[in-house]
Amino acid sequence: MDIFLLILSFVFVIAGIIGSVLPIIPGPLTSWLGLFIFSYISNVEVNSKILVFCFVIALIIFVLDNFIPIYTSKKFGASKYGIIGASIGTLIGLFLPPFGIIFGAAIGAIVGELILNKNFEKSLKAAAGVLLGIIVSGFTKALISIVFLIVYIILFLKNFDNLF
Repeated sequence: MDIFLLILSFVFVIAGIIGSVLPIIPGPLTSWLGLFIFSYISNVEVNSKILVFCFVIALIIFVLDNFIPIYTSKKFGASKYGIIGASIGTLIGLFLPPFGIIFGAAIGAIVGELILNKNFEKSLKAAAGVLLGIIVSGFTKALISIVFLIVYIILFLKNFDNLF
C-alpha cells in the first residue's frame, strides 16, 4: 500500500504542474494533494505545519487564478462582453491544444468587444489584457507547483530510509 501511495502522491504532484497550464486541473491544489497523500505513507514524517502552509498558499493561488485575468482585462479596458468572450474562447480552446486556450481567450475577447462597441483597436487592447492575465496566472501556478515538487523531493529524501 505504501508503494501505491508513493506513486499516487508523485502523480498528483506532477499533475499539478501540468494543471498549471491546463485550466481543467487546479494546479497547486493538485500538487498539494500529492503532498497530503505522501504524508499518509506509514513511517513517513511530514510536519503538519508544512502541509497547512502549502494548503493556504495553494488556496490563495486558486482564488487569485480566477481574479488575475479579470483584473488585467479590466485594466486594459475590457468590458463584460470581452470577459465573457474570453471565457467562451478559453473553453473552446481546451479542445485545440497546445495553444488553443491562449488563442481562444484572445479571439473570444476580441469578438466579445466587437459585439459591444465595434472598435477593433479597443478589442485588441482588451485581448492583450486577457493574455497578460492568463500568462501571469499560469506562471504563478506553475511556479508554486514547482515549489511543491521541490518540497516533495525534500520530504522524499528526508524520509528515504523509512520508505524502503
